[in-house]
Amino acid sequence: MAKLKSSKNAPRQPLNRVLHQLSYYRLISLGAIASLLLLTVANAITPQLFRWGIDQGIAQQNLRVVLISGAWMVVAAIARGIFNFGQTFWAESVSQGVAYDLRNQIFSKIENLSFSYHDRSQTSQLLTRVTSDIEQIRTFVGTSLIQVIGAVVTLVSIAVILLIMNWQLALITLAIVPLASWVLIRFLQRNGDLFRQVQEQLGDLNAVLQENLLGIRVVKAFVRERAERSRYTNLNEELIDTNMKTIRAIRGTFPIIFLLSNLITVVVIGFGGVQVINGSFSIGELVAFNSYLLFILQPILLIGFAAPAIAQAEASAERIYEVVDAEIEIRDRPGAATFDRCGGRITFENVRFRYPGSTTEALKGISFETKPKELIAILGMTGSGKSTIINLIPRFYDVTSGAVRIDGRDVRDISLASLRSRIGIVFQDTTLFSGTIGDNIAYAKQDATLDEIIDAAKTAHIHDFISDLPDGYDTIIGERGVGLSGGQKQRIAIARTLLTDYRILILDDSTSAVDAKTAAQIQDSLDDLMQRKTCTSFVIAQRISTVKNADRILLMDQGRLVAQGSHEELLAMSPLYGAILESQVKQTQQGVQQ
Repeated sequence: MAKLKSSKNAPRQPLNRVLHQLSYYRLISLGAIASLLLLTVANAITPQLFRWGIDQGIAQQNLRVVLISGAWMVVAAIARGIFNFGQTFWAESVSQGVAYDLRNQIFSKIENLSFSYHDRSQTSQLLTRVTSDIEQIRTFVGTSLIQVIGAVVTLVSIAVILLIMNWQLALITLAIVPLASWVLIRFLQRNGDLFRQVQEQLGDLNAVLQENLLGIRVVKAFVRERAERSRYTNLNEELIDTNMKTIRAIRGTFPIIFLLSNLITVVVIGFGGVQVINGSFSIGELVAFNSYLLFILQPILLIGFAAPAIAQAEASAERIYEVVDAEIEIRDRPGAATFDRCGGRITFENVRFRYPGSTTEALKGISFETKPKELIAILGMTGSGKSTIINLIPRFYDVTSGAVRIDGRDVRDISLASLRSRIGIVFQDTTLFSGTIGDNIAYAKQDATLDEIIDAAKTAHIHDFISDLPDGYDTIIGERGVGLSGGQKQRIAIARTLLTDYRILILDDSTSAVDAKTAAQIQDSLDDLMQRKTCTSFVIAQRISTVKNADRILLMDQGRLVAQGSHEELLAMSPLYGAILESQVKQTQQGVQQ
C-alpha cells in the first residue's frame, strides 16, 4: 500500500511548530508558567526551613524556633500542593486546546486534499495520525513540556542556591548535569527513528483492523477467520518487538543516570561530613544541601523520563505535518469564475489523463462535444475509462493534457465550489452517513423542507419504503447503511442528488442494484427531470434500456473513444458495441432464468 508522502519544504521543525501553537493560548500558558515559578520558590524555601529548624532550633534546643519552622513547612507544603495543581491544570488546558486545533487542522486538510492523494494514502495511517499521533503531542504539551521547563527552572535556581551555600560541594553536585545531558542527547539521537517506526506499525495494525471491520461478512463467508487472526497477530507481534526495543533503549540509558546520581550523593555526604566535623559546615546546612541535591537530581530524572515522550512527540508531529503540508493538487486558480449558468455545451479537447503514480494513460486523446439537453451514455468494457471521463468534469482530477470545457470555459477557470454544487452525481458505490434517512437525503441541502425531501424520494421510488418504516424519514440508518438493501441505499443516494441544485447530472451506473422494473420507473422520472432541470446528462450505462434511450452513446475501449452515435448507428458500424450488447442480453436472460 502507498505510504503518505511528506512535504519537501516544511517551514519549521515539527515540534517547533507545535510550540508555536502555544501562542494562541498565551494567558493559559502564562498561568501554567506562573504556577511553575511559584512551585519552584516553595520547593527552594523548604530546605532552608529545615536548616533553620535544625541549626537554630534543635541544635540550640529552642522549641519556639522548631515550632515556627514546622508551621512554615506546613504552609510551604500547602503552597506546593496549590501551585502544583495550578501548573498541572493550566498545562492540561493548553494541551487540550492544542490537540483540538490540530484535530481540526488535519481534518480540514484531509477534507480539502484531492482524490489523487486519497488514492495513494492508507486510511488507517490517516486515522492513526488523527488519534494516536495527536494524543502523543497532547501528552507532550500537557506533561512532558511542563516537566522539562520546570526541570530547567529548578536546575538553574537550585544551582545558584548551592553555589551560594557551598561552592565546593556545588561544583561536585553539578558535575552530574553535563554527564546526564550527554547520555540523554545520545538517547534521543539514536532512537528517534525507532519511535517513528512504532507509530507507523500501529497504523499498519489499524489497517488490518479496519479492513476486517468493514469486510467481516467476506471474512466469514470464506472462512478466513484463522488467517486474519494470524495476520493481525503477526503485525501485533512486530509492534510489540519494536516497543520492546524502545524499552530496552530506555533501560540502557536510565541506569547510567541513576548510577551517577547515587555516586554524587555518596561524595556529597562524605565530603560534606568532613566539613561538618571540621566546623566549616553545620549539620543543618548539610541536611539542607542534601535536600537540594534531590532537587538537582529530580529535574535530570524528569528530563530523562520526558525524553522518550519527546522523541515520540517529535515523530508524531512529523507525521501530522506530513498531512498538513501535503500539496492540494486540485485548487481554484486566481480569479476563478463562478459557474452560474450552463448552456449545455461540454467539450473534451484531445484530453489525455494519467492517474498519479501510474505509468499508463487512462484516457488517450478523447475529443467530443455535447449539445444542450443531450443525454450522453458512456459504454465500454471494465477499465476502458468510463468513470475517468466523468471524474474530470467536476475536477476530481485535472487533465494531464488537453482541456475540459463547459460552454467554452475551461473547468480549471471555474471555482470548485460553484462547479461541484451545480453538478449532481450518483456514484456506483453508495455511501450513507450516520443519522436519519431524512438527513442523508438532505445531506447536500441542509435547509431542505420535508416536502422537498419527500418529492426527491418519490422521484427515486423510495418514498413508499420509507413511509412503511415505523419512524419514517426519522429512521436511524445503521453504520454504512447496514439493514438496507443495495437497491434501497442506491435510491436514497439518487434522492440525495436530486435534491441538489444541479445543472449537469452524472449517473455512474446508479440503478445497477435495483431490479429492472424499478430501474425503468426511476429512469422515466430521471428522463423527465433531465429535460426540465439539466443542461446535459451523463450516464455510465450497464442496462440496454438506458443505452437505447440515450441521445448519443460514447463507446470507450482501453482509454480511447472508438465510436459515438445513436444506438442504431453503433449497431450498424461497431462490432465492439454489438459484442457488449450481446453479453448484456445473455446476462439478462440468465438472470431471468434464475
